[in-house]
Amino acid sequence: MLRPEDILRLALSVLKERRLRAILTIIGISIGPAAMVAIIGTVQGYTNVITQTLVSLGENTIVVIPSEQYTLTDNDVRYIRGIRGVAEVTPFYSIQAVFKRGDGKTMRVSLYATDLQVLFSVISSLKLLEGAIPPSAAYASGIVGHDIVFDNKGNKFIDVGDVIVVNIPVVENDRVTMKTKSIRVSGILEKYGNALAVNPDKTIFLPLTAGKSLLGLSEYTGILVAVSDASEVSRVVAELRDHYRELVEIIAFQQIAKAVSNVVDALNFMLFALASSAFIVAITGIMATMFTSILERVREIGVLKAIGFTSRNILVLILAEALVMSIIGGGAGVVAGTIGAHILSGGSLRIGSEIAITASPAITPTLVLGSLGMAIVVGVVGGLLPAYRASRVPPVVALRYE
Repeated sequence: MLRPEDILRLALSVLKERRLRAILTIIGISIGPAAMVAIIGTVQGYTNVITQTLVSLGENTIVVIPSEQYTLTDNDVRYIRGIRGVAEVTPFYSIQAVFKRGDGKTMRVSLYATDLQVLFSVISSLKLLEGAIPPSAAYASGIVGHDIVFDNKGNKFIDVGDVIVVNIPVVENDRVTMKTKSIRVSGILEKYGNALAVNPDKTIFLPLTAGKSLLGLSEYTGILVAVSDASEVSRVVAELRDHYRELVEIIAFQQIAKAVSNVVDALNFMLFALASSAFIVAITGIMATMFTSILERVREIGVLKAIGFTSRNILVLILAEALVMSIIGGGAGVVAGTIGAHILSGGSLRIGSEIAITASPAITPTLVLGSLGMAIVVGVVGGLLPAYRASRVPPVVALRYE
């Protein structure tokens, strides 16, 4: 009876004798796992970051933005506060500004005036590095984002208590002019990282009273709503849409995260189907290799049968050769795919001009084992028919074969 180590030794010796053919076949097999790991790993990595970023903004958070034909007022705030399941409501003002840092770098920053206590309770991922939340009456004090304070090397240009100057565009007599506003730094945020819609690292958060007093805005930019339980989000969104119709845009981060997840699931299926085509090619390649190998070894197979090898032994030996090539090709493909995924994820995924998302590829055990499993299937399917044909060769015919 053949032992597993004997089968492996014989399979490796045959592959060494036909080294070039074996290497080319292994390369063909490795394309499938490499494509699967590189593409799906990269896509899943970005998906995880986007989903986590949306969830970090609050699974129970809703933002109401007015259309051009509608103006949000305190009546809207009171109405939304009265909806069953709503825990917190705060309006906010928002405007873009220009800021020149101490190192001479000019950057665009966002100014948000809102109830800061509600903001920090709703978006729990916002953390203070230094300082404190200013009181609601201190309209000229604010919390400054990390990238406004620090450069890429970690050099610090602003301290708590400093006064910074920003330039805000103001429309007067159909002309845009820049007005200078001074803000006292009450706190500095920790690095937030990847962000969608609003980048806290380049934002200055102010008390709600600053909207009119400092920024000179007369209309709310939107309303931030926190629902008491994430399971109530869909119902609250439905009630808001039923009430406002087309007058406002309603953004629920929980629903966006679910939509992103559904889209990516469909995309992953299509990518899997695309990568599977490479496996189909590999199957035909390994079948061609094994049939050619058998034709060259008919006499050898006859000798093996003459000295006592059974048809089952021959079947196992030939199949082992295909499996060894598949395992080597699968392993090489996973390594190549992992390297490729890191190369593909090396840059940033840009959404518009202000949002850049960086992510590491998601090389999960499931993805690796799935790719290796597909490679092994290639070996079994591609080698089974040639192995069966070899096992059925009569010894007398094989010995007489030239």
